Amino acid sequence: MKAAHPLPAVLLASAILHAGDIAVAGLKERVEVLRDRWGVPHIYAGNAHDLFFAQGYIAAQDRLWQIDLWRRIGAGKLAEALGPSALGRDRLARAVRYRGDWQAEWRSYGPDTQAIASAFTNGINAYIRSLKGERPVEFRLGGYDPGLWTPEDCTARIAGLLMTRNLTREVARALDARRFGLPVLARYLRPDPAISLEIPAGLDLGDVSADILTEYNQAIGPVRFGDEGSNNWVVDGALTASGKPLLANDPHRPVQLPSLRKTVHLVAPGWNVIGAGEPALPGVALGHNERVAFGFTIVGIDQQDLYVEQINPENPGEYLYRGAWRKFEVERQSVAVKGRPQPETVELRYTIHGPVIHEDHVRRRAYALRWVGSEPGTAGYLAALALARAGNWAEFRNGLERYKVPSENIVYADVDGNIGWQAAGLTPVRPNWPGLFPVPGHTGQYEWSGFRPLRELPSSYNPPRHWIATANHNILPQGYTVPLGYEWAPPFRYLRIQEMLSAGRRFSVADFERMQQDVVSLPARRFQAVLRKWKAPDRARDAVRQLLDWDATLTTGSAAAALYEVWMARLPAALFGKELGARVDVQATLEKLEAGAQEQGLTASFDAAIAELEKLLGADRRSWSWGRLHQVRFRHPIPGVAGAGEFARPGDANTVNATGGSGFLQNAGASYRQIIDLSDWDRSVMTNTPGESGDPRSPHYADLAADWAAGKYHPMPFTRRAVEAATTERTRLIPPQP
Repeated sequence: MKAAHPLPAVLLASAILHAGDIAVAGLKERVEVLRDRWGVPHIYAGNAHDLFFAQGYIAAQDRLWQIDLWRRIGAGKLAEALGPSALGRDRLARAVRYRGDWQAEWRSYGPDTQAIASAFTNGINAYIRSLKGERPVEFRLGGYDPGLWTPEDCTARIAGLLMTRNLTREVARALDARRFGLPVLARYLRPDPAISLEIPAGLDLGDVSADILTEYNQAIGPVRFGDEGSNNWVVDGALTASGKPLLANDPHRPVQLPSLRKTVHLVAPGWNVIGAGEPALPGVALGHNERVAFGFTIVGIDQQDLYVEQINPENPGEYLYRGAWRKFEVERQSVAVKGRPQPETVELRYTIHGPVIHEDHVRRRAYALRWVGSEPGTAGYLAALALARAGNWAEFRNGLERYKVPSENIVYADVDGNIGWQAAGLTPVRPNWPGLFPVPGHTGQYEWSGFRPLRELPSSYNPPRHWIATANHNILPQGYTVPLGYEWAPPFRYLRIQEMLSAGRRFSVADFERMQQDVVSLPARRFQAVLRKWKAPDRARDAVRQLLDWDATLTTGSAAAALYEVWMARLPAALFGKELGARVDVQATLEKLEAGAQEQGLTASFDAAIAELEKLLGADRRSWSWGRLHQVRFRHPIPGVAGAGEFARPGDANTVNATGGSGFLQNAGASYRQIIDLSDWDRSVMTNTPGESGDPRSPHYADLAADWAAGKYHPMPFTRRAVEAATTERTRLIPPQP
């Protein structure tokens, strides 16, 4: 482990302790905020308005720069802070914003969601106004000011684009079909479940290029200044030491500074829920209330389609649909741009299928996105407000009727001992095509015919085996024929969880902690089986023996793990060639090896791996270790703002402790983890890295990073007595005195 980057002396000298009474205009009554020793705020309010007003105030206090950045990304106002380089992503963010009936939008989430969002954003604004024009360090270095919020900022659709990735996969599949042919795709890049691959009638593959996604990828990518997955599982009392359910969840998203998740405890009449959500949204997305616990992983329902529209060569303001030319719907908006005295005008164009994300003027094609985000109630995670108040399975499933984006495997447990799982998300009905390729827009043959009701999606309640687990794998039950999607994560994490849950024992919180940190590699076991049959050349025999003697556990100190990882990284190109090798996954690689007769590929990839390891780690193989290669680096996006350290990491993308990334660096995984004990809420544990605050001056900026890297958890106090015992800072937000 390397030490955290030192904080600048000027920041240390101005460290803030938020304590005492703070007068805040907009409150109806006093609100008490107890911050525990791990930086988690526990908010106690006399009414729901003040509760969410205070949550917004505290979120801004802890994460103002982060949530302001997210607001700009979602609203298409990033160029105001970054300059002309952000104009393209601002244009797309505005193009995909919700444009429908706002009453239907708010009603979809719940009857009080608009009031909650208003209170939350008013709380954010109250904190911004309390600064009286003083800019926190990130804004000073970035050269811009935080902006004020509206309730509609909580309904931005850009985050939903990131979590509904079918569009990018459609384009990739079309490019692969043109490059390799459908038989190769069917063999090595096949959909799951298996389905015949056909190019949609009327689609010219020559109309599909990587350029289509240039602006789209910018819009969903990280902001520059100067593969992910998730696990959850739940067991009932038959498999626990306490006789009550245990629920574990570690949603995987980018591991970043500040953390993507924000933990909070919300208490008011009708509310008592603790857990994590995104800091720019009210409520929590996963956690527990007084009766039920819940967590999620992405399902991967196909919620997007790309339509290739034909532009009229005589009139670029028209496109073809069912034999007739239609006019594009056009909006023009002004975008403020840093460094320019006048706003820029951007043009947004729409077809019957949705916003145009790219145009090819040479081929006279426009590319329109049809996606669920155009429907009411599809802002990511906002519908979790309904789940947080459920008291039983029936109420929970009623809440899931509102849950549309992202599509999730949501696991459930309650104090009565019940466990459950429901796949949830707005699911388009494609009556005559599977959604695997872009489709021609002009024919009118490829149109959605509605959405599937929740009752048609997979679910389970109190299964006979007493446990449920999901890990982004193919969750379709045997015999289930409803087409939800054809793209899933490899099954290795799920199979390892299944292996551990089937061990014939009763589990405790400590057992679940070890399971979440598990780094046994099932692909490595399969690779060992291949090596046992390989007639290795003399120069490889010692290395092969080392791998066969290894326990297939990807610990930071393991030399065998380093050899395995680098060798596996070199295998696809050796087996499939450079182009196809860059597209296949570890499952296809192992299947080709297991088919036999791969002597040349094994030898060539072994030699390449040894050369790379010697270059990266030196010629002395005794000094090799996986942790020297595989690290996470907590660096702030703005140069000059303190980071939070660098840590050696175990595991990889296919272990339960998923630590995937490019170039052997971890950039995705579980920044937040929770293990919830329904026999005693106060025995639940959690972790959120690198800290609860995004303020470099705060003691909670990076205080959880080292424990997270070491696999340690901290308590998740819930009862008032437990919260009081853990409190290190007490603040009261009070209405101004007359």
